[in-house]
Amino acid sequence: MKRAKNQLLRRSLAGMLGAALLWACSPETKTELLVNEEEELSAPLVHIPAHMLHAASSPEMSAQAAEEGPIQLKKDQWIALDVEVPEAGRYQLRLSGEVTGTDSLSIWVEDYYDNPDDRTYDISGKMHLASGAGAQEVSVDGSPLRAGMHKMKVHVDQGEIALEYLQFLLLVPHKKSENVLEQRTSGTEWTLVWSDEFDGDEIDESKWTYDIGNWGWGNNELQYYTANRPENARLLNGHLIIEARKEAAGPHPWTSARLTTRGKVAFKYGKIEFRAIVPKSRGNWAAGWTLGNTYVDEKDWPYCGEIDILESVGYEIDPETGAGTAHATVHTPAYYFKIGNQIGAEKRVADMANEFQTYAVEWTPTSITMLVNDTPYYTYDKIADEREWPFHTPQDIILNLAIGGGWGGAKGLDPNMEVEQFILDYVRVYEKR
Repeated sequence: MKRAKNQLLRRSLAGMLGAALLWACSPETKTELLVNEEEELSAPLVHIPAHMLHAASSPEMSAQAAEEGPIQLKKDQWIALDVEVPEAGRYQLRLSGEVTGTDSLSIWVEDYYDNPDDRTYDISGKMHLASGAGAQEVSVDGSPLRAGMHKMKVHVDQGEIALEYLQFLLLVPHKKSENVLEQRTSGTEWTLVWSDEFDGDEIDESKWTYDIGNWGWGNNELQYYTANRPENARLLNGHLIIEARKEAAGPHPWTSARLTTRGKVAFKYGKIEFRAIVPKSRGNWAAGWTLGNTYVDEKDWPYCGEIDILESVGYEIDPETGAGTAHATVHTPAYYFKIGNQIGAEKRVADMANEFQTYAVEWTPTSITMLVNDTPYYTYDKIADEREWPFHTPQDIILNLAIGGGWGGAKGLDPNMEVEQFILDYVRVYEKR
């Protein structure tokens, strides 16, 4: 049974991590590549001792590196490391060290610090270690990395640590959608070409895969996205239920699910439509959107293009009436939120948290139009160049429910929030004929 496997992906790795490891060191990259001895559990594990730094925020740390021991970092300090990633995919990022001060530690990892756009690519979110507990290891799952050399920095926001090493274990190899459906946009009527009506007993894994992990997703989100865990994603009465849950026990305070067509099918042009009920508590962040099929890791965004068909945050929902705000946005290299000039629109929707509403995008080679309940309310048609219009790239559909984050958590979390549901009746793709 599909539901019996992988309650949290971490559990399925227990045997893998127990396998004996061999290592080989590359002097060019100062990175150790470890490979599991048992072939059936083979997965690359990249090991980078902290003393292999090639730059640091203070000369004292560079002097410590010569001793080939742990590196002492304090608040607002960083070290830079070269990381050679052997295979593109989603990785578990592990960090080991001993908190040496009296304050708890907040630490995070930046990728591509040398990028030409002067972006900050946070691939870990805030990782925390307690003081007075000796040597510890902390990890996050799901960090996306493409194969090749990565220039990374380890930053300390709070506390002090004697940092020993970083490790990257491949969890899920990257797989783009080889099957691309290109829809015609000239004609008189929209005709269905692909759909999931969610009528079965189990989620159709020929159409959907799961994104997993808790690396913050570039937005400091709080949830761990699980795979094949019916508590977080299931079919019930002809609907897909994506459920965020406050966990009473275990390492993750919140769990949820994020489903994507990546690796199964991507779409180019046409009408993408879904019918949904959004959750209503302060602190949730529901979304139905698309991301370019060329996305491998954070450096690809927003060059791959992103179309947000619906985003809804709980603090905008009226708890009595269920009215809320539907947000639609496109992200391109010319316009995106991290440079403060994103282009989008919003529409107040009555009863969106109590009754099903229909959200759609009509995407042609020259325009993107957003609709709620068949009524257009926003059109993006800036097509001067690839920076304004990356939407010749096929897109993968994503459905998810986040907790917290820069937007969803902007007004805090409702302390009484325990279970939130994003309920979808169908997802459909049309072309004109």
